Amino acid sequence: MSVLSAVEMAPRDPILGLTEAFQADTNPKKVNLGVGVYQDETGKLPVLQCVRAVEQQMGQDPKPRGYLPIDGLKTFTGAVAELVHGPEAAASGKLVTVQTLSGTGALRVAGDFLLPLSNGKLLLSDPSWENHRAVFTRSGFEVGEYRYKAADDGLDFDGLVEDLKAAQKGTVVVLHACCHNPTGYDLSDEQWDTVVQLVTDGELIPLVDMAYQGFAEGPEQDVKAIKKFVATGRPVLNTVSFAKNMGLYGERVGALQVTCTDADEAARVLSQLKVLIRTMVSSSPTHGAAVVAAVLGDGQLKAQWIDELAAMRDRIKQMRRRLVDGLVAAGVTAANGKKDMDFIAEQAGMFSYTGLTQEQMVQLREKWGVYGTDKGRICVAALNDSNIDYVCEAIADVI
Repeated sequence: MSVLSAVEMAPRDPILGLTEAFQADTNPKKVNLGVGVYQDETGKLPVLQCVRAVEQQMGQDPKPRGYLPIDGLKTFTGAVAELVHGPEAAASGKLVTVQTLSGTGALRVAGDFLLPLSNGKLLLSDPSWENHRAVFTRSGFEVGEYRYKAADDGLDFDGLVEDLKAAQKGTVVVLHACCHNPTGYDLSDEQWDTVVQLVTDGELIPLVDMAYQGFAEGPEQDVKAIKKFVATGRPVLNTVSFAKNMGLYGERVGALQVTCTDADEAARVLSQLKVLIRTMVSSSPTHGAAVVAAVLGDGQLKAQWIDELAAMRDRIKQMRRRLVDGLVAAGVTAANGKKDMDFIAEQAGMFSYTGLTQEQMVQLREKWGVYGTDKGRICVAALNDSNIDYVCEAIADVI
């Protein structure tokens, strides 16, 4: 009798499993809109020119790859502190920044850190990124939801407010800084003010997940929610990822930041985060963090990154508009008895919550080879001139 005989087969990851099915599909026109990876107009994952320049410099003068400190590469954490919170906050002694294995690693470290400090309850938006629930359940939280997406198009802000008001003191609330995944619907400035006030008044614990800095309005504008929480003077946690905005997906470059009330509190928080990181991964990888630090630490390269990021952001917006126009041209209009899908152009970031049903998404895969999640999410950043007309035709067929 094997000790492993009781191990059950786990279900496939709802997102990464799509890629496996896509790769096995023999349809020559197949399109993968499932995985959240930015692709350029040729359908390829680009290497940003600012990243290429740094790596060329590194290749000319290779450095030893020793272990990093537990909390990460100092030039990286310092640069991220200034990028997200500004020079004054970075130098205040109240901000803790630790390097993590991208945004997912930051979430897991945050979960393990917050569990004993909270009431054991955590709220996610409904819907949220598929992996959020799994990460925080593994950390030991009782995971619930607050309403976010309305039954029709747009936000259920009234439901969100009602659910946050009902949350118990000490509950962790996970919020998306920008480019909400999977819906693409972001809160307005006024709505953020309301949420910040509710979280503050209710003595809830904010954890702001920022996986797409720069993909909504720009790197400076997209941190507004974090800064609104910081302005309350109460502790706030936020994550950072450079997977999407620098194209460093496989390098797993991220950070967890904790804004504390004073330097003494920050020192104690850092000590506990280092214990958690030590027992999870001991220390983080060097290469990706060194690339980010070099880009952010050089004025010319940083400006180039901001320009390249703007180009990616603009291309996504163009694809949203092209998708809406293409669907109209394919007959997806209220006049034809089908739901108007103009709302897609109003969403932000890499993803769109199309409103398609699970049955329709299955039809897209099986009949057309167009892959998105069963909940109707597609990656708009994977659309380009060569596939958008085909995708519009496919969606029009299944609606």
